Amino acid sequence: MPASILEEVDILLEVAPKRKKATFLNCPSCGSVHVAQVLGDNGGISYVCTACGHSWS
Repeated sequence: MPASILEEVDILLEVAPKRKKATFLNCPSCGSVHVAQVLGDNGGISYVCTACGHSWS
């Protein structure tokens, strides 16, 4: 049995599956991370910044 909570955390980190880090998409106009993914007119994927209204694909 671990002698301290720090040892317990170390053990859990060793056996836990490695998770991928989240990737954020920033608006190329204002730099905001408040970006929505939308379906484009041609069936493709487009993005809209909910902070400034800029859209791109």
